[in-house]
Amino acid sequence: MFGNGSQPPPSSTSLKNTYDRRSFVMGTIGAGVGMLLAGRMAYLAIAENEKYETESESNRVNLTLIPPRRGWLLDRDGAPLASNRADFRVDVIPERMSDKERTIAVLGEVLGMDATALQDLTDKIDKARGFQPVEVGAGLAYEQFAAISVRLPDLPGVVPQRGFSRFYPTGPSVGHLIGYVGPASAEEYEQDRNPLLITPGYKIGKDGLEKQFEQQLRGVPGARRVEVTASGRIVRDLETRDDVQGEAVQLTIDGPLQDYAARRIGLESGSVVVMDCDTGDLLCMASMPSFDPNSFSDGIGRIEYGMLRDDERVPLRNKVLKGLYPPGSTVKPMVSMAFLKEGLDPEETVFCGGGLRVGNRVFGCWNRRGHGTVDMAKGIYQSCDVYFYHFAQRIGMDPIALMARRMGMGMEFPLPVVSQFYGTVPDPAWKQEKYGRDWATFDTVNATIGQGYMLSSPLQLAVMSARLATGRDVLPQLLLDKTSKRYPSFDFSNEHLNYIRQAMSDVVNGPGTAGRGRLPLPDILMAGKTGTAQVVSLNVSDGRSGPWKYRDHGLFIFFAPFDKPKYAGAVVIEHGGGSGAAYPIARDVMTFLFDPQKGLEALDALERQWGGTAQERLEHKYAAYAAEAGEIIRPPPRRDEEIFDRVDAEARAAALQPVTEATDAAVNRSENEDNPPVETAP
Repeated sequence: MFGNGSQPPPSSTSLKNTYDRRSFVMGTIGAGVGMLLAGRMAYLAIAENEKYETESESNRVNLTLIPPRRGWLLDRDGAPLASNRADFRVDVIPERMSDKERTIAVLGEVLGMDATALQDLTDKIDKARGFQPVEVGAGLAYEQFAAISVRLPDLPGVVPQRGFSRFYPTGPSVGHLIGYVGPASAEEYEQDRNPLLITPGYKIGKDGLEKQFEQQLRGVPGARRVEVTASGRIVRDLETRDDVQGEAVQLTIDGPLQDYAARRIGLESGSVVVMDCDTGDLLCMASMPSFDPNSFSDGIGRIEYGMLRDDERVPLRNKVLKGLYPPGSTVKPMVSMAFLKEGLDPEETVFCGGGLRVGNRVFGCWNRRGHGTVDMAKGIYQSCDVYFYHFAQRIGMDPIALMARRMGMGMEFPLPVVSQFYGTVPDPAWKQEKYGRDWATFDTVNATIGQGYMLSSPLQLAVMSARLATGRDVLPQLLLDKTSKRYPSFDFSNEHLNYIRQAMSDVVNGPGTAGRGRLPLPDILMAGKTGTAQVVSLNVSDGRSGPWKYRDHGLFIFFAPFDKPKYAGAVVIEHGGGSGAAYPIARDVMTFLFDPQKGLEALDALERQWGGTAQERLEHKYAAYAAEAGEIIRPPPRRDEEIFDRVDAEARAAALQPVTEATDAAVNRSENEDNPPVETAP
């Protein structure tokens, strides 16, 4: 029956055993899985409780940083040069925008943005990193802010907020000194991975003192915790921690004087530096033309950038720190001090017939008719070139170069500034190292009237003036320090100092070259020295007329009161046509310092002729430029810093080219602006 190899059917017992075994295995596996799940649940509920509670809370609660209010920059009397003002603003975060074109169009319509502004905004968004906030507008009216706020559900990536924006009360008057703020670039965020840098509305220092004191001015951010729905809609505020405002930085700058000097430069291109002779405090560092830091802080547009870029007077260059010029005849008091130090009798004379032969060349005096018999004092107050040509050959260049450095020429001062140029004090060793050529007699002759290879900044000229006035090693200071200072004296005799001071007084108050520089104050005398620096050779321009860039620079160093020097400074006017463009500015600036009302009366009359204040003229210029420019202006570089890097590079390139070739004789133009000499035929 069970033949042919067939197996008998399993019995019920064996089937039951098989079922029991399988049930046991499955049950064991199920129990094991259950134990694993229970263990995992216990682990999540106990060991990981804090982590998931935090994540759950973060889904329910939003934490946002509140940008801190920036510390103020104050003048010496505590008045703000850079402050904050409450405003309504709107930013966008590109990576959160779902429809960029539509969002920009809506923002443009609500905020009344013109085509140029919309294109600028588009450019900024395209160039920004996705996480980097881009400013759309600041200083908005409440109605505009509210109109944006109610549209937020349809405008992802748009961030309206109440906050504070940087404000510079005197605008372009402090542009170069203070600098400006702006959103952190991607490169800056890569260097400092601080989440504050990508918080909408937060800005950092980009130039000037704003950049130099960034950490001190920054402050501590606040925070806001709010309960939100799954879609991100705010349900209620939970907690807010106030921000801590950054520290204030108090400067030595006299705010009203800074503004006055910047305005008094007027239509010219140049700088004014004034310092306290006792403390070294820098009271004024005005460089004009300038830019409005309020515009840069808001994000400069292509039209304004084009206007600044195309201006031959380079409004983006800080001429106080980064302008280098041949000092011209302003060095003659310093050179005279070197002569005295080497034992030259100041009463020794030379005859000036209008020029002096040096080797096979005739070096002319600015007065082609000659000055007649000239001693040291007359050499200074009449600025006789022949006197200095003659005695410089006897004394040699090394003592003159040594004195120039003692007076601050060629120095880089320990100031809290981003950078400064420090010019050239040439001597035989310098020329050999620089050009591999020996020093020649005509190099000394050129240098002794502040031409040839010699270059200096307006700040260095102001320091030289202060040191000549006091006979002390005065150092410029920019941070206010109310502790008393006593700078060491140079080893100059009082007799020598008084002689130089008197000769410089005669420049202005006697038979000198700057009679129109006399102060309109009966009891205060200002001493000074004029300078006219050659820019191009005589066969290109006479230095007074023709294209602006071919005219000579005008310079003036000064101190007052003459009998007890308290203030010293320098004025440099680029391509002003001679010193007559410089010393009237010094006269008015010092008048304002001693008698503000009288100084303002003089300035008001001038500004009516010029077409308004510096701020008003800048606004008019922008309006006219924008009307003509249309859409042809290229957008500014991706980073504002690139603009200033280019300006600095151009300034350095210009400084590497001495105005007088090594084989040429400098042509010193007329120093007597009131009675210029009649040129005679050779």
